Amino acid sequence: MASIEPVTVGLIGFGALAKQVMAAFETSAVRWVVLLREGSSASPPAPTAIVKSVGEMLAAHPRVVIEAAGQRSVAAYVPQLLRAGVPVVIASIGALAEPETAQAVGEARAASGARLVIPSGAIGGLDYLAAVSILPDTTINYRLKKPVAAWRAELDALGLTDVVGPVTLFEGSPSEAAKLYPKNTNAAFTAALIAHPTAISVAVVADPGLTSNIHEIEVRSSAGEALFRFANAPAPDNPKTSVVTGLSLAAAARDLLESKGRP
Repeated sequence: MASIEPVTVGLIGFGALAKQVMAAFETSAVRWVVLLREGSSASPPAPTAIVKSVGEMLAAHPRVVIEAAGQRSVAAYVPQLLRAGVPVVIASIGALAEPETAQAVGEARAASGARLVIPSGAIGGLDYLAAVSILPDTTINYRLKKPVAAWRAELDALGLTDVVGPVTLFEGSPSEAAKLYPKNTNAAFTAALIAHPTAISVAVVADPGLTSNIHEIEVRSSAGEALFRFANAPAPDNPKTSVVTGLSLAAAARDLLESKGRP
């Protein structure tokens, strides 16, 4: 029986999240190409190919590219990849809170027809949000609660080094949350995109009593009421993200590969 040729998949970045994504694929089924910024000390495992520019990434002819390097990488790389016709799965969806980035991504998609995939990430229930968003009376409240370890830098900046109870760090819009907490609130901005034009209120909480990353989405409308609650295990190497986020990115990429990038 003839062996199946591995498919080339691109990764932007190689931090904790990218490692989770890579681990979620069968090793022999994928030929990895990782785009690292100049000066990066990341060390992807052999035989991963390492590139330093979008041009080098495109020369490897990836069937799909997965962004897992933070919001700045979306603006820096994703429009070029889309314009070249390469479908992209993005983790750092909060980058689209910046109008310039959203415009560049939208124009690139329109120019080539390439797909930009927004995975569910750390949450679910997105089909429900999309369904009720057309109702004028829909209200959505999103609460993000994580252990103190996920907010250590933010708490230190506020002089809160000894937190003994829940601390609300933020209340406001998903776009504001995405800009203030770019490594923590991508799921909230994903919900906001799916639920548009319904506005979503977001609360961000550091809670020393938690061991999981908690996402609670409360929805009320004339269609009924819903409460989604996701208690996700934090990634061992990065408590700001959840283990399921890497699995979600990998699942979205596999779907793209199986559909050959078609809608």
